[in-house]
Order: sequence, then C-alpha cells, then structure tokens
Amino acid sequence: MRLAYTTAATTAVAALVFLVPLGWGLRSDHREQALADAARKTSTVAGAIVAGAGPKGMNAAVAAAGGPVVHVPGLAPSDGGRASAQQIDQAATTTEASVVDVAGGVVRLQPVTTAGKSWVVEAFVPDSALGENTARDWWLLLGLAVILVGGSVIVVDRLARGAVSSANNLVEAALAVGDGDLDVRISPSGPRELAEAGYAFNRMADRLVSSRTDERELVADLSHRLRTPLTALRLDAEALDPDDTQIIDLTADEVDRRRGIRRIRQAIATLEDEVNSLINTTRQAVAAEVAAAPEEGLCDASEVVRERMTFWSALAGDQNRQFRVVGAHLRIPVPVARAELAAALDAILGNVFRYTPQGTAFEVALSRRDGWVALRVDDAGPGIPDPERALRRGQSQQGSTGLGLDIARRLTQSTGGSVSLDRATMGGASVVMLIADAEATPKTPSRFGLVGRGRLGRRPS
Repeated sequence: MRLAYTTAATTAVAALVFLVPLGWGLRSDHREQALADAARKTSTVAGAIVAGAGPKGMNAAVAAAGGPVVHVPGLAPSDGGRASAQQIDQAATTTEASVVDVAGGVVRLQPVTTAGKSWVVEAFVPDSALGENTARDWWLLLGLAVILVGGSVIVVDRLARGAVSSANNLVEAALAVGDGDLDVRISPSGPRELAEAGYAFNRMADRLVSSRTDERELVADLSHRLRTPLTALRLDAEALDPDDTQIIDLTADEVDRRRGIRRIRQAIATLEDEVNSLINTTRQAVAAEVAAAPEEGLCDASEVVRERMTFWSALAGDQNRQFRVVGAHLRIPVPVARAELAAALDAILGNVFRYTPQGTAFEVALSRRDGWVALRVDDAGPGIPDPERALRRGQSQQGSTGLGLDIARRLTQSTGGSVSLDRATMGGASVVMLIADAEATPKTPSRFGLVGRGRLGRRPS
C-alpha cells in the first residue's frame, strides 16, 4: 500500500510539472488570438484610409471592423478611444503597430500615413478577451490531473495487492516448510520476480522431499548391508563353547570366559534387532510417502535392473558371488513408479545376500510375454522350506522381517500381477515378480515359460 501512495504522489508531481506549463501556454495562445483579432480590425480601417475612402466609406469600414477609433496626431484623442494623446503621438512617429497597456486591457495602435497626412487607428482589447476560456482550460487540466492521479492509484493499488498477496503466500509456505511440512506448495503469481521465486520454492521443496526419501533409502540399504557381517558374527558366536555357567566344577577363568561369550551373543542379538527395526522404520516411511504421493508414469524395467545391479555388484564382488543379468538389454516399460520397482528389487536381492552364504551365486532375469513382464531372482542357496508361509505378510524364516516379499507383492498387485516362490534350477529359491506390460494387454498369467533357465555365467568385471 505504501508503494501505491508513493506512486500516486509521484504521478501528481509529474502531472503538475507537465500541466502548469501547458496551462500557461494556453493562456498565451488566447492573448495572441485576441491581439490578432485587434490587428485585423485596425488593418481593415487602415486599408480604407490608404484607399482614400470618404467619410461615408470610413464609417462603413469602422462599422465592419467592429468599431476601431481613428485618431489624428497632435489633436485631442477622438471620442471612444482609450489611448492618451502622448501614446497616440508616439505611435504616429513609428512605422509599425504597437500594443500599449491602458485601463481595463490593452490597445493596438497602428499608424497610417498617406498623401502627407498621418492617422493612428486604435483597437481596444479588454482583459476579459485576453483571458477568455482560460478558467475553463485550467479546470479541464485540473480534472485531467485528478484522473491521472486517481487512475495511477487504482492501477498501482491492484498491482501492489497482488504483489503483497504473492509475498505473503511465499512467506507462509516457507514457514510451513520450516515447521516440517514438506508437502506444501504454492501457485506462483504476482510480478515476474515473485513468480520466479514461487517456482524456485516449489523446486526446493521437491528437492527436499527427494533428498529425505533418498536418505531413508540409503539408511535402509546400509542396514541391509550390515546384516551380512552381523550374520557372520552370530554364526561365529554360536560356534563357540556353551555359555552355561551353572556347572559346579568350572574354574573361575572358565566362568569368566563363558560369561564373555554370553555377552557377545547378547550384543549381537541386540544389534540385529536394532538393524531390523531400522529397516522396517525406513522402508515403511518410504512406502507411506509413495502411497501419499504416488509417482505417475512409466519406467523402464531393464534400466532399473541395470542400475540396481550396478549398486549390488560391489557387494557381490566383496562376497565372491558370481551373478548374471539376463534380458535387461532391451527397453521393457512397466506401469509402475521407478522408485517402487527399485525398492522391490532391492528387497528381494537383500534377502539373497542375507540368507545365503557368501560365495552363493545368483541370477536376475527379465522377460515379457502375453502382456506380462516377469522379473525373476534365482539363487543357488538352501532355498525356502515353506514358500506359502514366506509369502504371508510379515512372516518369513530365519529371523527375516518379511518386508521384502511384502514390498514386491504390493508392487505387482498394483498392476494386477503377483509374486510367486519356487525352487530355482540353480538349487535355491526362485522369486518371480509378475508385472503388467505397459505396451500390451495382459492375458491369463502363467509363471512357466516367462523366463528361460539359462546356465549361470561368469560375474561381469
């Protein structure tokens, strides 16, 4: 609002600077027009004198000119004149007409000389004629100034209100983000600078959400990687001597050693519980975010497989695991979000790395047929004793959280597909995620024949 008042004041000053000279110019134009009319009158009578018109002709010329007065220099001024004898005599000594001030206005005195005689023709211009219509013009100019100032106030006020509203929306959204609400977005509006700030704010909020999701995914991935050394520690601890200290004939050193073994086993169990809790918390938070704001569009299943295998290949190399990727060289679009497919594949691969011994080979394969895309993960491990129980939500074997298969099941069911478990040709477990093909109408799904069971190749370098 202060901007509107400042602009209005500036417009008012500019209007005065422009209109005052214009008003004085109009007044000057009126004066020149009145004096030009007086010159016409005196010239008409002067022309009659030069033409030698008699008394009757002079009277007609004076009447036609509007009543100028003819003076003879050296004599008393003629009746009806306004100029003094001195002014008349002085005008007769010149060759050009002159304008002199008199009471109530001005007179134009035009000398005329012919046949050795001199005359002075006088035309009176009253003050009212000099300023005719000046007041009207001043009122018109004043009205124009008021319109300009009022219009500028209205226009600037509307602009200022829009700018203030946009700025307030931006401030409120920034405060909401500061309070932890990352879902808030604004509709950019107002001047170009504020609109650009609004777009930048929305991009910033999107980046914050993406960064938080990536951070949680990273925590979950790191937690999965921690499970492998923890499992090795637990197995090594279980291979140690019993931790029973109730046998009477034990020496004091033996009792201390067995108590130390018990503490190690308890610490490993506690650490495994914390890792499982961390995985559940982070995965569930990411799943909740995806459910609240699902990512729209398609993704290339082959690209996701290649990207995630680049990630898991480093850990596979550390654990001396041979692996093969089949069918991920061609584009295979599926109607699921990229992040969801990556999370499901990571969950299945994480189970392979956790529940199979180091050095166990595995295979990831993609195929498409009859409107379905099959993403298969096989391993050469011990397999799953009870596949039906493993597929139940939150249930698995060997201390698993059961979250991996649950993530894969939700993903496939969202497209009308399913998840199945079976014995792999490699000897271990075979997990197949059946997802609808984005470029074909699915037929009745069949797990068999979707992916060929090829011989395991060497691990890519």
